[in-house]
Amino acid sequence: MARYDVYNNPDANERTTTPYLLDVQNNFLEVDTRVMVPLHDAGRFRSASVRDLNPELDLQGQALIMNTAAIGAIPSSDLLRPLASLANQSAVIQNALDTLFGGY
Repeated sequence: MARYDVYNNPDANERTTTPYLLDVQNNFLEVDTRVMVPLHDAGRFRSASVRDLNPELDLQGQALIMNTAAIGAIPSSDLLRPLASLANQSAVIQNALDTLFGGY
């Protein structure tokens, strides 16, 4: 498991609006959970979008909104293999996390 990897949402009931989860945890911690941020289909994201907090990310041509404020821990055992990495968009992702936590 690596930071910025994208996984299918393990909760089948949420996949319509939140198809993916983004791993934002560093690669050095060896714990039973991973800190994840939901990625919503851009066309279905209903929450008030704050530009820096909820950036649009590109996953293989699909526009997704990072719902940073909905960050949470998921058991590592619930995550199957990663679909892709968004490491090439790490600056935008880190800016969203800094916006949430005040690390400007």
